[in-house]
Amino acid sequence: MTVFRAVTDDAKAFTTSRIRKHANGSGMDPFQGTAPVGWVRAVPVGNNGNPMNVIVCVKQIPDPATPGALDPGTNTLKRDGKLILDESDSYGVEMALQLVDAAGGGEVSLVSMAPNGEVSGMRTALAMGASKGMLVSDPALQGSDALTTAKVLAAAINKLGGADLIIAATESSDGYTGTVPEQLAEVLGLPSVTFAKKVVITGGTLNVNRQTEAGYDEVTCPLPAVISVTAGVVEPRYPSFKGIMAAKSKPLETVTASDLGVTPVGWAGAGQSIVSVTQAEARAAGEIIEDDGEGYAKIVAFLENLKVI
Repeated sequence: MTVFRAVTDDAKAFTTSRIRKHANGSGMDPFQGTAPVGWVRAVPVGNNGNPMNVIVCVKQIPDPATPGALDPGTNTLKRDGKLILDESDSYGVEMALQLVDAAGGGEVSLVSMAPNGEVSGMRTALAMGASKGMLVSDPALQGSDALTTAKVLAAAINKLGGADLIIAATESSDGYTGTVPEQLAEVLGLPSVTFAKKVVITGGTLNVNRQTEAGYDEVTCPLPAVISVTAGVVEPRYPSFKGIMAAKSKPLETVTASDLGVTPVGWAGAGQSIVSVTQAEARAAGEIIEDDGEGYAKIVAFLENLKVI
């Protein structure tokens, strides 16, 4: 059962108590403290001295400090160089490490989807303290949409044996769809809590402060579950030299979409294509008003013409 308790006046109208329906249509909680078939969980979980396994979905992106370029053949962002860990995912990695520490043990694993076998960004997360990773890299994945990405990540998570908690960022810095975490939860058949600004696990229960425009909601749900965390939920650690050296020998498995049994993928799975890209028009030069003692009147007239006032 997932319970929402409003903590702001504006959110009171949205306070609900909801049970996620099972695939068979019943209103019974399908989890009952158990995991999907084939998952290996470290239960009981929480800060009670028992281990906890967490999987973090991380995206590797072109360095934002370098001007991006589009592939003229596909009109998509070029990703043929070195990729780095998306800064938004560093918060999820740090949150996972802290939760495992609070639980008294366990491990943090990574899943990612990137071209050309690129693992530089994943190595950064491993240097932070993650134990292992799985990269899905396949030329056939080019052009995959958010839903296909969620299916691929879900298959990778299942191949790793599942976990007590799946963590993702709210959205990537180069895509901004903001839908993959929710789609991932649906594919896995797990409860989903988005925009987490505080995460605490007690026993087998996930307790989250979910950020809203009016404040935050207190949300609880059973594990396993999927959450997306906001930037600033924790302060990501910097990889130490020891961590960077250790990351080089940590296991990092690379698989393809066919290895995971996910099809169709890429443009075929997305059912769409980018037919053209048009350069945005250059911004027109603004009007300069010199103050000759009546400058304010010209500004007021300008705003009135725009119907701003």
